[in-house]
Amino acid sequence: MKSFENLFTELSEKAARGDEGSRTVKALAAGKHTIGKKLVEEAAEVWMASEYEGEEKTAEEISQLIYHIQVMMLACDLTLENIYKYL
Repeated sequence: MKSFENLFTELSEKAARGDEGSRTVKALAAGKHTIGKKLVEEAAEVWMASEYEGEEKTAEEISQLIYHIQVMMLACDLTLENIYKYL
């Protein structure tokens, strides 16, 4: 099972290596605008799942939103510490 920190480390390493075929690397290459659109889409899916699809689907959608949030963090050169200071 991954934690928020483990996922961020994994995505950071993939981005640094430029792993061919990585959806993270592809998303970063597409840029902040594309990543932002995906964030909005995933946030809406979390909302809809929470209203109509139950706990399991909501958890799945939240995990996808977290992934895209972390991709945006990488695109903005943010670290976990940058975020944690506001929690």
